[in-house]
Amino acid sequence: MARLAQTDGLTDIQQEILSTVRDFVDKEIIPVATELEHRDEYPTQIVEGLKDLGVFGLMIPEEYGGLGESLLTYALTVEEIARGWMSVSGIINTHFIVAYMLKQHGTQEQKDYFLPKMAAGEIRGAFSMSEPALGSDVSAISSKGVRDGEEFVLTGQKMWLTNGGSSTLVAVLCRTDEGHPEGTAPHKSMTTFLVEKEAGFGEVRPGLAIPGKIEKMGYKGVDTTELIMDGLRIPVDRVLGGETGRGFYHMMDGVEVGRVNVAARGCGVAQRAFELGVAYAQQRQTFGKPIAQHQAIQFKLAEMATKVEAAHAMMVNAARKKDSGQRNDLEAGMAKYLASEYCKEVVEDAFRIHGGYGFSKEYEIERLYREAPMLLIGEGTAEIQKMIIGRRLLEEYRIQG
Repeated sequence: MARLAQTDGLTDIQQEILSTVRDFVDKEIIPVATELEHRDEYPTQIVEGLKDLGVFGLMIPEEYGGLGESLLTYALTVEEIARGWMSVSGIINTHFIVAYMLKQHGTQEQKDYFLPKMAAGEIRGAFSMSEPALGSDVSAISSKGVRDGEEFVLTGQKMWLTNGGSSTLVAVLCRTDEGHPEGTAPHKSMTTFLVEKEAGFGEVRPGLAIPGKIEKMGYKGVDTTELIMDGLRIPVDRVLGGETGRGFYHMMDGVEVGRVNVAARGCGVAQRAFELGVAYAQQRQTFGKPIAQHQAIQFKLAEMATKVEAAHAMMVNAARKKDSGQRNDLEAGMAKYLASEYCKEVVEDAFRIHGGYGFSKEYEIERLYREAPMLLIGEGTAEIQKMIIGRRLLEEYRIQG
């Protein structure tokens, strides 16, 4: 891919980081991804390699042992990793969101304790909002945290926890009534708790259980789980930011950068699908010539490449807006919406180009075809993104008077 999805204005350091990651993806991820995915096997060796590269601390400030890089650098890194295997980028993403929330909203003690270990990959992060009956309605959270002296007692069931088993730190959103009288708006009575636990399944600390992996059609390798709290005791100093009632804002800030990350994942998967499609079209022959010479296939390749380029440009714009300190929920919503939809379309076109072979597990496109749908719902469905975009547009274009 010499021409598509290039990013202007990168520093020498950014280019070096991306070159190193791309080389790692080509040598260490792509050759083994499909085999590991078919076995639903956690990519331990790949994760250790990324840890050695410093990817787990990419955006963590240098004072805490990280590389102190921008969201743009991180998003472009995720794009490269997702090009190799989307599940690996998911392992990185949830860790990154928790580190970002700590960096932006944690107390100094919380930053000093967690961030150096997270930068080194010694603590692996996950975050948890969703619940079995919740969907996109975050205000309907029923998990509760009740104050008991110098502790909170947490009870409830969480769902769709990426890294649920392999993580050792989970940012969990619960409803807390302390200091929030009856009638308080739901989003103002939520708190984020920093829950430390052992890696693994079953009871991972008293009052906290990770039942096991949820079986999925794609996005395998990475563990997606439930989380059950039954009398889980958390010290008050593990309330993110040291203040109850701020959890909704903490989570939405994390999800906003997470949407840029999901857009980057969509870009990476779409790039790989295009690479597979354009290569196969030049190798497969029908009617005496490569199918790439048939106009119908050239039209399809042209549409795929245009979508790859457009999604990448929107993702980069959203990341740069956030890095500048400006509000970027409009740009992040647009980027996530477009990149995930285009990813699905590009993957399907590459699948069609492969013909019957695309249906075979021997071909990589089969895996991508099962992975792409997750991006349509992760970090907010297309419908949620359109609600965010629509509301923001009405704010920007409100008629005066």
